[in-house]
Amino acid sequence: MRIMGLDFGSKTVGVAISDPLFLTAQGVETIRRKEENKLRRTLARIEELILEYEVEEIVLGYPKNMNDTLGERIEKTEAFKERLERRTGLPVICWDERLTTVAAEKAMLEGGLRRQERKEKIDKLAAVLILQGYLDYRKDQTE
Repeated sequence: MRIMGLDFGSKTVGVAISDPLFLTAQGVETIRRKEENKLRRTLARIEELILEYEVEEIVLGYPKNMNDTLGERIEKTEAFKERLERRTGLPVICWDERLTTVAAEKAMLEGGLRRQERKEKIDKLAAVLILQGYLDYRKDQTE
């Protein structure tokens, strides 16, 4: 069994999966869609990945503002969370995603990736950072 991490954006969803011991997160892919509200294929692909990786729980990035208030993306994220729960039957945990995209961008810049490469990989890496934060928290709670 594994945990899935998702970075939900207006036209992309970055996907990460934990290892079976829940220690590390690995990026899987970025699911792209042409229109923000067209989620049927996105949800279908997430379901395929859930089956493939035997996912038992989903961690969804929660886009709080830096001052801890809830921004405009929160409503869309919460609606997506509800659809995920209904469609998959799995628990979906919202996890604070502040600065994950900034950290992902910084890591890729340091790695020397060109702008186009960064653009293609940023959502997947943000999902990795979201999931890794949750896995680290979970591990600290059990120790």
